Amino acid sequence: MVTYQARVGSGTVAGLGWGSALAFRMRRHHLAELDGGGAVDVVRRLCGVQAQVNSAAALAVAVRQAEPDPDATTTALAGRDLVRTWAMRGTLHLLAVDDAAAYLALLAGARTWHKGSWQKTFVTLDEMAALTDAVTAALAGGAALTREELVAGIGDRALAEHVSSGWSTVLKPLAWQGLLCQGPSQGNRVTFMRPGAWSPRWQPAASEDDAARHVVRQYLRAHGPATPAMFDQWLIRGAIPKAKLKRWFADLGDDVATVAVDGTTAYVLAEDVDELAATRPSTDVRLLPGFDQYVLAPGTADTAVLDAGHRGDVSRAAGWIAPVVISQGRVAGTWSAEDGVPRTELWAKVPAAKLAAETERLARLTTRRAPA
Repeated sequence: MVTYQARVGSGTVAGLGWGSALAFRMRRHHLAELDGGGAVDVVRRLCGVQAQVNSAAALAVAVRQAEPDPDATTTALAGRDLVRTWAMRGTLHLLAVDDAAAYLALLAGARTWHKGSWQKTFVTLDEMAALTDAVTAALAGGAALTREELVAGIGDRALAEHVSSGWSTVLKPLAWQGLLCQGPSQGNRVTFMRPGAWSPRWQPAASEDDAARHVVRQYLRAHGPATPAMFDQWLIRGAIPKAKLKRWFADLGDDVATVAVDGTTAYVLAEDVDELAATRPSTDVRLLPGFDQYVLAPGTADTAVLDAGHRGDVSRAAGWIAPVVISQGRVAGTWSAEDGVPRTELWAKVPAAKLAAETERLARLTTRRAPA
C-alpha cells in the first residue's frame, strides 16, 4: 500500500482538501455530469440504494441519469435485475441481484443476533434456529408468501408474533444469510421468497473474505476517499471487529492507497489517485432525495459533508433522513416538495441561478413535466 499527499502523474501538488475530495465523490455518484445509465448500473455504482421509501429510491436513481426515468427501479425490479432486501444497517435496500450476496455476507458475518442484548430484546439463539428452520421450510417451494402466509407456517406462537411485526427485526438475519428477500408486492402487502427463486442470477458469496475484497473496493470506487470507520458505520453501524476491518483493507494490498485530506488519512483505490488529485472543488448544486447514498455512505456525523450544527435538520426522528441541497459538495440545506415544486430551507449560501435550474429539474422529475 502506498501513501500519497496528493500527486498528478510524476509531479506533486499541495495537500488535498475536502473540497476537491467531495467533488471527486460527486463525479463518482453521477452528480457532476449527470451521466448515470440504467437503474442497475446506478444502483451498483452507489453500492445499493436505500429503499425504505420506494419513491425516494426511484428518485435517487433518476436524478443521476443522463436520461432520467422515474420508473427505472420499478422496471428493473419487475425484470428481477434488482432485489429488495434488508441490507446495510438493517434497512431495506435495492441491490443488483448478481451483486447482492457479497454485501449480505459481510452483514451475516457480524453475527449481531448473537449478542446478548439482541437476544434479550428479541429471541434467543435456539429460538432463532427454530425460526430459521420454519421460514426456510415455508419458502422451500419457491412461491412468494405474504407476511400472513409466512406467519401461518410458523408453529410457535411467540415466534410468529415476532414475524408479524412490521419492524421485521428477526427476519433481517435471515436476509443477510441469503435465506429470504422481498418478493413482488401484492397491492400494499409485501411478500417474501427465496433469493434463488427471485432470480436465477442470484449467486451466494464464495467466502466472507472474497466478499469483503469486492465490497470494500466498490465502496471506495464510489465513496472514497473514506476511512475504515466510515465503511464500518455505513455497513453495520460499527459492529465489525476492528481486527477484521483492518484485515479487509490490508487484503487489497497495492490496489488501495492512503491520502491525506485536510489532515485526515483516508483510503482510495490506487487507480483513482491521479484523478482525485487533479479534481478541483465543485460549483454544482444538486437536490437529492431523502435517504440518499451521498449522505448515508459517509454518514451524517461526517462534518466534511454536513455541518455538525445542522445534523438534526437532516437526521431526524425515527431514522428519517431528509432530502438535501448539495452545494460545493456539502449539505447546504434541505428541501420538501409541495405540489411537486421543491421548497428549500438553506443554512449556507447557494448560487441562486444554479439553485433555480436544479429546482426546475427536480420539479420536472417529480411532476413528469417536459422541459420548458
